[in-house]
Amino acid sequence: MIEILSPREIEAMRAAGRAAAETLALVGARLRPGLRTADIDTWVREDTARRGGRPSQLGYHGFPAAVCTSRNDVVCHGIPRRDVLLGDGDIVNVDVTTELGGYHGDTSATFFVGTPSPEARHLVDVARRCRDAGIAVVREGARLGDVGAAIEELARREGCSVVRDYGGHGIGRKMHGEPHVSHTGRRGAGVRLRAGMAFTIEPMVNLGRPDVRLTDDGWTVVTSDGSLSAQFEHTLVVTRDGCEVMTRST
Repeated sequence: MIEILSPREIEAMRAAGRAAAETLALVGARLRPGLRTADIDTWVREDTARRGGRPSQLGYHGFPAAVCTSRNDVVCHGIPRRDVLLGDGDIVNVDVTTELGGYHGDTSATFFVGTPSPEARHLVDVARRCRDAGIAVVREGARLGDVGAAIEELARREGCSVVRDYGGHGIGRKMHGEPHVSHTGRRGAGVRLRAGMAFTIEPMVNLGRPDVRLTDDGWTVVTSDGSLSAQFEHTLVVTRDGCEVMTRST
């Protein structure tokens, strides 16, 4: 079942989303060439605790870190490591989920490390706009297929592809729940949206083909052709005339 949140629960989601967004902003401001991705994990643990929260991802189905760090051709679920250094020209997605007061806020952004290539700059811009295009069609009475179609149409116009194997998800008291939010689709198809639904929109956009593969660690997903991948994510709640984004940073 898809949960419909009460006004009290939506207020709790605002607090969790704000905490996650501020932690993500802190990390983004500190990124530079030469850092280990394990440093990001340390920052997320420390800042989440300082805000009174808990990293939702830590231990989730055995995930060994407090944050996902997905660099260059890593699509999602990259594990922070002491032996992975950020280099000049890299792009890295940082995915932060905070549990606060029993509710979860989930957000991610792809950052430039040093000076990006023109191709990387284009991809990251498209990924951000794809997320925002999906958000723009959310309102009571719309359908999830409208979200996927808006994202996919924009990516195709810009010469990029959208990953089909992974998508957004319902969120609230659980980090992952119904509905599954595909980032491809057909307008007028899929679940009809109702005010009070909470879910994430988080398209993974590739510079090459949409195909991906899971690596031997059982978590890290990479592009099959080695092309760059970028992602942006917000948690939102459907309203009667649109939606409220829970994870905007101040």
